[in-house]
Amino acid sequence: MDTLQSLYNDVDFSNKKFQTALFFIVFNPLYWNFGARLEYYTKLISTLCLGQKRVAVYLFSLTVFSLGLLRDELYRAALQEQKTSPLLDNALSKMLGAGAFTYGSALVLGSMYKLGIVGTYLGDHFGFLFDERIVSFPFNICDNPMYDGSTLCFLGTALFYGKPAGLFATALVYAMYNIVLLIEEPFTAMIYRNKKD
Repeated sequence: MDTLQSLYNDVDFSNKKFQTALFFIVFNPLYWNFGARLEYYTKLISTLCLGQKRVAVYLFSLTVFSLGLLRDELYRAALQEQKTSPLLDNALSKMLGAGAFTYGSALVLGSMYKLGIVGTYLGDHFGFLFDERIVSFPFNICDNPMYDGSTLCFLGTALFYGKPAGLFATALVYAMYNIVLLIEEPFTAMIYRNKKD
């Protein structure tokens, strides 16, 4: 318990960069889920793209990808201004951090490779559906390799640099992904059910 308290005490929650990074950690998954759902129900993005659904999904993908890059850069910059904990500043943490980041990156990149741009960025909400479920790597490892891999990248960065603030941010990433899965998975299942009807 003293260890957790010590790590918590090393987090500067008043740091503006850290607050901004936390905002985008919460905002991004809400943006892509509700943005895609808006498209599904209203075809707003497709309409703005003159009915070109593929252009619409690529435009949406660009915004999601850009927000992800912004979030990751804000996270990196915020961690530079946070305290390094002596509890985490050691060779084992660096090794675990590098391993988590590498494995997380493999899950994310493998997922993107299998799904393509349209599949990665909620193309099913735009009408682009797969004929069957992908079950090869990384989907044979976990159900949500993009989310799990991203979480591991956040964790790996936190451990490698020995930043308790990064551990807090990772916990928030994990929580947000699990929250959006509660709305995303049933909705995606409904889209595929409707395809069969």
